[in-house]
Amino acid sequence: MLATNGRMKIAIQRNGRLTEDSVALLRACGLSFEFQKQSLYSPCSNFDLDVLAIRDDDIPEYVQDGVADLGIIGENVLQERNARVHILAALGFGGCKLMISVPQRSAIRKVSDLHGRRIGTTYPTILKAFLRDNKVKAEIIELSGSVELAPSLNVADVICDIVSTGTTAKMNGLRTFCTVLESQAVLVANPAAMRDKKKRAIIDRLMIRVQGSQEASGKRYLMMNAPADSVARLKRVIPSLKSPTVVPLAETGMVAIHSVVAEDVFWDVMEKLKKAGASDIIVVPIETIIR
Repeated sequence: MLATNGRMKIAIQRNGRLTEDSVALLRACGLSFEFQKQSLYSPCSNFDLDVLAIRDDDIPEYVQDGVADLGIIGENVLQERNARVHILAALGFGGCKLMISVPQRSAIRKVSDLHGRRIGTTYPTILKAFLRDNKVKAEIIELSGSVELAPSLNVADVICDIVSTGTTAKMNGLRTFCTVLESQAVLVANPAAMRDKKKRAIIDRLMIRVQGSQEASGKRYLMMNAPADSVARLKRVIPSLKSPTVVPLAETGMVAIHSVVAEDVFWDVMEKLKKAGASDIIVVPIETIIR
C-alpha cells in the first residue's frame, strides 16, 4: 500500500502553476523520478522518497495528517486551509498576490471604503482575517470560481482574488485596489516527521540540496585569464560571493581568476572585465552551491 510502504512522501501540485517549478526543483536537487500527472505517485530511484501528485487544495491537509511527510504549496492555499505544518523554506517561485479588485468607476479608494460592501472570494478565511485586522465590517460572499465575474453579475460589489499580472481583472472591467497577501511556493513538513529521527535525517539531507539549488539560482561560474598586475582592478569589478580564487598560470605574469557572478549583472560585469584586462573569459551554469 502507498501509505505504508515505509518511504517518505512529498506532495506536489498535480497540474497547475506550481507543477513545473516543483518538478524542476526536485530534479535540480538530484532526485531521479518519472513524473506523470495522471499517476498518483512517482518513486525516486536514488532517494528514499515518493513524489505524490495531488490537488493543491488537498496538500496542506495531506501533510498535516501525515499522509505526506512533505509538501510544496502556495502560501495562499496554506493560510486559507490553516493547516498545522512546519514551514521549511520559501522557494522563490509561484509568486502572486491576493488582492481586492473593484469596478473601474468605483468610488472605493481606501480600505475603510469597503465597509458594508459585498466581497466575493474563494479565500474567505484570509479575507476575514484581513477585514478584522483593518476593523472593516463587510459581507463575505464565498464563491467557487469565476470570481472576476461577480461584480458584473451583481453577485458582489468587489472581489478578493489571486492576481499575477492584473490582465484578467482589466479584461473584466476591474482595477486592483489593495493587497491582502503576497504569496509564493513554500516547502512544508509534517510536525511528527520533524520529530522522527529517521525521517528528520532524510529531511535534513533534502534541505541541503534545496538550499544549494536556491543558492545557485540566477548565478554563473566565471573563469578568466589576466595579467597578474591587473588582479586588484579585476577584484573591484567582480561582485563575487567572496574573494575570487586567483591561480598562477604556467605563463609567467599570468593568472587564472575564478568567481561567481549574478546573472542579472553578468553582461555589465563582462564588459568591465574586458576593459580591465581579462581575456579567455568562460562562463558556465551552476547547479548547486553548498555553504
